[in-house]
Amino acid sequence: MGMKKAKKVRSVFWYIGAIFISLITVYPFLWMIATSFKPEMEIYSKSLALFSENFSLQNYKKAFDVIPFGRYFLNSFYLAGMGVLTNVFLGALAGYSFAKLKFRGRKVTFSLLLSSMMIPGVITMIPQFLVLKNFPLVGGNNIFGQGGQGLINHYAAIILPGAVGAYAVFFMKQFFETLPDELAEAARVDGCSEFRIFWNIYLPLILPAAVTLGIMTFQSGWNSFMWPMIVLNSRDMMTIQVGLSTFQYQYNTQYGPLMAGTVISVLPTLLLFLFAQKYYIQGIAFSGSKD
Repeated sequence: MGMKKAKKVRSVFWYIGAIFISLITVYPFLWMIATSFKPEMEIYSKSLALFSENFSLQNYKKAFDVIPFGRYFLNSFYLAGMGVLTNVFLGALAGYSFAKLKFRGRKVTFSLLLSSMMIPGVITMIPQFLVLKNFPLVGGNNIFGQGGQGLINHYAAIILPGAVGAYAVFFMKQFFETLPDELAEAARVDGCSEFRIFWNIYLPLILPAAVTLGIMTFQSGWNSFMWPMIVLNSRDMMTIQVGLSTFQYQYNTQYGPLMAGTVISVLPTLLLFLFAQKYYIQGIAFSGSKD
């Protein structure tokens, strides 16, 4: 009886701790929503309160008046969507090659690919910028990449660097390794080409992994701030995250409209995860197992 009682006590403490940590985690999100409905004076006088005495939609109206949300949403959707298409498709192609094809230097090439994940993204920003700026025959550049801006201030400056990532290749390779090799061997006997084996046989089987990678890629592209701010100079090409910086000035920040805009910007990724969470969980579970 003593051991059972002690076990129950430990369980109670574990649950209390879990609830406490959960509250700490979710509080900033709740504060963001609550602040978006507070009048400006109440934000500063009762900044930590989650419930407003004077419920107001003024911050949302101001956010839509200052920022062209429709245009910025379209820009972000286009860039995030293109990132999902390229990253998932090219990541699946490369992952299939590393998992199912036997070629010389496969392990070395894959190790080099994984090692690139250890390089912080900020280190590669300047080299990427120079490559895009000196891209030949585009944006006023001659064949030697001189005379113009290249791909700077063009959507391709966002899409090309993120077309396929090392993590996407690793993630898809792990999932492909859970699928039986006998499927490919039988198809080769029937005379199928390698791409047809990939497209018709394996691609339909990797839906959970593709959805999982797609969600992660969309979230990363949607929340991207630094790189779009560097390479996109036109106001009409701004993404939603860069547009939100309009409410941050040198000496003060308009927290009400900023939180209202942030709530709106969070909705697409939140809805995407809610509708696709079943595939997301399956993809995470299967990609970590080879059995």
